[in-house]
Amino acid sequence: MKKESITFLARLFVILILVFGIHVAVLHYYKHLLFDNKIVLAYAINFVLAGVVLYLMERVMKSKSSKAGLIFLVGSGLKFLCFFIIFNPTYKADGAVTIVEFTAFFVPYLVCLILEVLHLSKQLNNQTS
Repeated sequence: MKKESITFLARLFVILILVFGIHVAVLHYYKHLLFDNKIVLAYAINFVLAGVVLYLMERVMKSKSSKAGLIFLVGSGLKFLCFFIIFNPTYKADGAVTIVEFTAFFVPYLVCLILEVLHLSKQLNNQTS
């Protein structure tokens, strides 16, 4: 892995820890269970999958392949697949997905997605220079 990628993953980890802290603080403020709804697993899976997507993108970009976009979309699809296989059955067990359940997965997903897009677009722009 490139130095920039390791730096990105370190930043992503720190940002996810901070967001997790804020997320748990909000749950505490509204008197919800802090570590319910597989929240820790959601943050961990999103971080790991962001690393996998980054690794695969690097391999594809080495060969200057036009498949980079496809790899990114497949990675996003993999994250949604994880949601529907791992999280959704638990969330829908009572017949409805609450906002607390929804945010347990989608807050880390959105943070990872935004940071991945910013990092990968920078990498792709640097590749063409």
